[in-house]
Amino acid sequence: MANLKVDIDPNSGFCFGVIYAIEMAEEILDDQGYLYCLGDIVHNDEEVKRLEDKGLKIITHETLKTLTNERVLIRAHGEPPATYDIALQNNLELVDASCPVVLKLQNRIKNSYDKKEKIYIYGKHGHAEVIGLLGQTNNNAVVFQDFSELELDQLPENVTLYSQTTKSTKSFYSITEKLREAGKNVIANDTICRQVSNRDEDLRKFAAKYDKIIFVSGTKSSNGKVLYNVCKETNPNTYFISNKSEIIPDWFSKGDTIGICGATSTPMWLMEEVKEELERLQ
Repeated sequence: MANLKVDIDPNSGFCFGVIYAIEMAEEILDDQGYLYCLGDIVHNDEEVKRLEDKGLKIITHETLKTLTNERVLIRAHGEPPATYDIALQNNLELVDASCPVVLKLQNRIKNSYDKKEKIYIYGKHGHAEVIGLLGQTNNNAVVFQDFSELELDQLPENVTLYSQTTKSTKSFYSITEKLREAGKNVIANDTICRQVSNRDEDLRKFAAKYDKIIFVSGTKSSNGKVLYNVCKETNPNTYFISNKSEIIPDWFSKGDTIGICGATSTPMWLMEEVKEELERLQ
């Protein structure tokens, strides 16, 4: 027997925004038998498949334009104003599960845009949340993933800086400082979700307690990539998997202590499956 000692991080798993969206979806699925959802309800393929088996139908924005007289779930990432316009035109009932933190951020960006501020958003190109944020500015804001993308000599003197809610606070403040060192007047709006950012410190403490760490996340999750790197920095023996089938027994030695953790988009049931699989290793 491998005799592995396995624990799941109690602070890992869905953030409240994702829990809210999934609870809304399941309630309608139980009542109606099907529900359209605009994009993946969560960036985790295993959870999406579970809900698809219950009747969730994932659609694109192009498909949305062809629907009429239906209910459509808006996921936690939020949507740009154009989506709501389509819903009005097509008599669609939107079940809006946008995360309150994201909605607050959208409103702040809209207010800055109305004041004609030069808006820069630290976020992932093409990410669903970022598309919704851009929509508040008629797509006139500048999105960048890394400071190196910015051409400092081309930037205006006054910059209003925002961030995707799941980015690293450390990186955000580093970017703010670099812009100021370059002589820019920066209005820095720390719009990062604390339920996400506070996990950095908690995960470092968790990862340091074990011989090996198994980080469970969907490959599409931006938050998953950030938190995986947090674990890896703390404990080099950290392995990224999306489900139990990706476990490689050779990673472990007899009697290892194993910590399992995950992203804000990782369901607890998936981490529990991984724990059971590890405990079965011979």
